[in-house]
Amino acid sequence: DVNLYSVFVERAAALIKPGGIVGLLTPSGIAGDLGAAAFFRSISIGGRLGAVLDFENRARGRELFFPEVDSRFKFCALVFGGRERRFAAAQLGFFLPAATDAAVDANGFELGPADFARVNPNTGTAPVFRTRRDADLTLGIYARVPVLVDRSALPPAASWPVRYMTMFHMTNDSHRFRTRAELETDGFYPIAGNRWRRGAGASAVEMVPLYEGKMVQAFDHRAASVEVNAANLHRPAQPVATTPMEYADSRWSPVPQFFVPASDVAEQCTAEYSIGFKSVTAPTNARTIIAAMLPFSGVGNSMALIDLPPADRALVLGCVNSLPFDFVARQKVQGQNLNWFIWEQLPVLPPAAYDRAFGPKTAAEIVRADVLALTYTAHDMAPFARDMGYVDAAGSVRPPFAWNEDERRTRRARLDALHFHLYGLSRADAEHILSTFPIVEREDRARHGRYLTRDLILTWMAALAAGDPDADIRV
Repeated sequence: DVNLYSVFVERAAALIKPGGIVGLLTPSGIAGDLGAAAFFRSISIGGRLGAVLDFENRARGRELFFPEVDSRFKFCALVFGGRERRFAAAQLGFFLPAATDAAVDANGFELGPADFARVNPNTGTAPVFRTRRDADLTLGIYARVPVLVDRSALPPAASWPVRYMTMFHMTNDSHRFRTRAELETDGFYPIAGNRWRRGAGASAVEMVPLYEGKMVQAFDHRAASVEVNAANLHRPAQPVATTPMEYADSRWSPVPQFFVPASDVAEQCTAEYSIGFKSVTAPTNARTIIAAMLPFSGVGNSMALIDLPPADRALVLGCVNSLPFDFVARQKVQGQNLNWFIWEQLPVLPPAAYDRAFGPKTAAEIVRADVLALTYTAHDMAPFARDMGYVDAAGSVRPPFAWNEDERRTRRARLDALHFHLYGLSRADAEHILSTFPIVEREDRARHGRYLTRDLILTWMAALAAGDPDADIRV
């Protein structure tokens, strides 16, 4: 699926003199699309890139640059040299408000070849920084923290032993799916764990829920059920948010649109639980990364799975749901798909980072305790609680944690504050990063009259720095 513009760009690269320069207006995907990565890597990491100045067609305060093109279309001025031409650094600017030197001076920044290699070692593509401050903070994080999988190294280096999976395509695999009504007609009956069974013994057949991205929020595999309205031809399946009464029932599970054979799931993943994340997202959403622990189940193509050894899952989930990690991810997501090549180049804190002590507890102990309490709110996540050692004297798994919004907010703020420290970020850095989540702030002010998320995180940063991880925080 070659995009035609990239063919013209590569042709221009072949035509210019070894010491010459070419300037083109191209779609902005030339700097970030996977299909253009090989070419862009050759000029960015090779030092041949002179500039990428990116605009939306609907630049602020002016008419469209190109009236016959969609207002949301993004394009860039791309400048690069021939095979012998080198630039000490490339001039970059994204979402520029105007095509003027003043706009570039106010919003642009420079990246050298080593910066591209550090931030996107596998593809050499350009991160989308809106301000110099964003660029400085992100480059600083990458100087301290390795990417999840570095394929530029030989052999490839991974900070965690991850395995990435996608399971079922909602169209191509639809012959595998069954609705609740179809299961009832075929003689299935509901059993514990949100499963359906037909028969007994070795001949029994079990069906498990098919999770879709709309059913999940951060640390919450019970965020919504799916309700089908056949009258809505374009989007018949819509999420229905879980009610407080449903959350309070630890036996309650969300109602999916479809169920799939457990045997089909086991062919791809036998883990009793895995980390699932929404693969459809955007850097302008309230949060770009949304991940949760999922029980053994099918997963549609609006989500994907990260599988790890059980001892590692809580730490990785705590990291990827943190605000500093989300901040970096926003610089990498240019469309609506959180592809695996983006995940591999994100700075996931390595295991050793969690050995750091905050008073009487290590970071690992704090993260595991909070992720356990945030995740284990229903009986279907008992295998996770068991692996986390949450058992009584007889070895039986203890009851799930009660759903409590205030307690969950506090635990998430402590996790965010902890990860600001682990990523090497100061209070001022945290305040800036928190200012880049305007929807989170707007929702907080509407609900609480102030930016409560920020206030809690900054307070927890102070408490953790003082070695008091169990402080009774009041803000």
